[in-house]
Amino acid sequence: MIFEGKTLEEVYTKASEYFNLSISELNIKIVQYPSKGLFGLFSKKAIIDAEKPIKEEKEFEEKSGKDNIKKEKVIKEKIEEEREEVIQNPPVTDNNESKEYFEYDIKEISIEDVVKIAKKEVNELFKLSCFNIDEIDVKVYDDETIIFIFNGEDSALLIGKEGYRYNALLTMLFSWISQKYGYKVKLEIAEFLEQQDEMMRKLLEPYIREVEEKGRCKTRTFDGMLAYLAVEILRNEFPDKYVAIKKNRDGSQYVIVNRFLNKNE
Repeated sequence: MIFEGKTLEEVYTKASEYFNLSISELNIKIVQYPSKGLFGLFSKKAIIDAEKPIKEEKEFEEKSGKDNIKKEKVIKEKIEEEREEVIQNPPVTDNNESKEYFEYDIKEISIEDVVKIAKKEVNELFKLSCFNIDEIDVKVYDDETIIFIFNGEDSALLIGKEGYRYNALLTMLFSWISQKYGYKVKLEIAEFLEQQDEMMRKLLEPYIREVEEKGRCKTRTFDGMLAYLAVEILRNEFPDKYVAIKKNRDGSQYVIVNRFLNKNE
């Protein structure tokens, strides 16, 4: 019998309640894994085919019990994996690639060649989306960084409320380019990055003055990419200082600026 739901946990529960058996006692085949899609689009439901097992002879009950325990453990692991929020379908490096191949990618491919590859593949990816955007431009930002530039009628939709889609896209691009080729990534969508940079520089003005006067500072908390933007600005402002992101117990992030400690301290 087919069961559908938003998560594997939900469909396992439905099947268990329907047959009045624990999930370890059912014969379950996963027809489709759930997917959050790309930026909230193209999502997929979890679908399983569950059947009530045929009763076995008593002499096999002990072995069956052990198998059920193993099966339940595997199912629980799949549930835990599905619970983790990931960005679906990023083009990342295969974990099975050899160390030698990975090092070859990073060392041998020039940033100009990576730009050509990235431009071709990211445009192919977004042709599959429903966003009406111009051809995505990909350029060399500096010796270590590639910048992706999005413009067009629907480009602002890629930013999302409070920048959540922007953060998701930046994470996807960074995972792809950094892991496979070893370069950093910047993302500009309809001048969003430029506006955020200008805003952040104004927010950091009192902290910059504090460092100039006292030699150190601790900023207010920043969400997502803003913390990394603050670090970049402060490191450029104080190249001889220690600048880093720190976390509070609740997970919120702030930036500290201090002097570097000597080895003897």
